[in-house]
Amino acid sequence: MRLHVSAKSGVPIYVQLVTQIRQLVAAGRLPVGSELPTIRALAEQLLVNPNTVARAYRELEQAGIVTARRGLGTVVTESGSPMGKKERVERLRDRVDGLLAEAGQLGFEFDELMELMRTRHDRHAATRGENHE
Repeated sequence: MRLHVSAKSGVPIYVQLVTQIRQLVAAGRLPVGSELPTIRALAEQLLVNPNTVARAYRELEQAGIVTARRGLGTVVTESGSPMGKKERVERLRDRVDGLLAEAGQLGFEFDELMELMRTRHDRHAATRGENHE
């Protein structure tokens, strides 16, 4: 599981962690029963305070995405199972509509927007060690 956080993003690090883990679960990349790294291990990996990771894990547990058991670790629960394709599309539809509207207001042509999307996608895929060509 690769997670990336940025102290410069303006979004609290624990929120970045919650969001990314939710997305991994929703996409099926963290299936039910998957064990999350220990708080200490993830904090060391990301160079953040262990309390930050603990807060993210608590938020995920309160949302029913994971279950934490002393001595057994933190695992993805049944209620955190993946969304279907239709649900994932619906979740992004408003964001895409907003992006298209803003791009139009800024004078971007569709081809320019698509090139920007491809560039950003490739950059994100490279940081995750993926290749989707």
